[in-house]
Amino acid sequence: MASTAVAHPDSELTQAELAARYGLSVAGARPSLGAYVKQLWSYRHFITAYANAKLAASFSTARLGRVWQVLTPLTNAAVYYLIFGVILGTSRDVENFIAYLCTGLFVFTFTQSVVSGGVTAISGNLGLIRALHFPRASLPIAITLTQFQHLLASIVVLAGIVLIDGEPLTVEWLLLVPVMLLQSVFNAGLAMAMARFGSKITDLKQLVPFVMRTWMYASGVLYSVENFERHLPEWAASLVQLNPLLVYIELMRHALMETAPVTASQTQSWLLGIGWALLAGVLGFIYFWRGEKEYGRG
Repeated sequence: MASTAVAHPDSELTQAELAARYGLSVAGARPSLGAYVKQLWSYRHFITAYANAKLAASFSTARLGRVWQVLTPLTNAAVYYLIFGVILGTSRDVENFIAYLCTGLFVFTFTQSVVSGGVTAISGNLGLIRALHFPRASLPIAITLTQFQHLLASIVVLAGIVLIDGEPLTVEWLLLVPVMLLQSVFNAGLAMAMARFGSKITDLKQLVPFVMRTWMYASGVLYSVENFERHLPEWAASLVQLNPLLVYIELMRHALMETAPVTASQTQSWLLGIGWALLAGVLGFIYFWRGEKEYGRG
């Protein structure tokens, strides 16, 4: 009597149906946006440790170590003051020019450093990305956190400079905290966007210094922002007021200085600062998340 073969119950199922039945998923598939946020939160200790390690490594070969966190902004401020304040005479347009210059310079440097690091966040860490599984947004966020620690050291120096330059200590100094947080969210979004761009366009890091230098001149870092109204058409001067870096610089100057020239009221600056932080933070995060499965391949 011939035996009859019994078909396996899964034999008629397609690959997609088999995967659904046994809970299988594509290796390296991009998680949902909500799941990705949860993953990042679960890796918060890794992000903090990585940021601290990057900070320590940046000064590990220097004899003075972390003292350079203070010396670097002071040296930059001295050079720019010599060129713009003394030689070019821009200090005549601004009362307490040293405090004005240092405030703009320290705020700008925070974003400049985050952007420069963000461009190579993926392309410069391929070994780590290919060896370990973790949400890749951890890298640009860690870069932002590292530079935020640099900013905190710079703010301590800046506070001393502002007081020595004759500005009083007021309750408005407390506004430094929300300003720094808003700029950090903006920077993190920018870092994530630049990280994805940098992973696709490896030559982007060569272009960034020129873009950032132009951005600095358009942000009123080195001279009075009143020059925008004096030398630009009305429509262009109005457009400059939307510059996010100018917004955060002016918010910081609002908080630290009583007589600093500004292009907009505090209300307008705060609304723009919040808007830019939300826009860059949300869009930068989503843009980076959409490329999650691409990083480290090829």
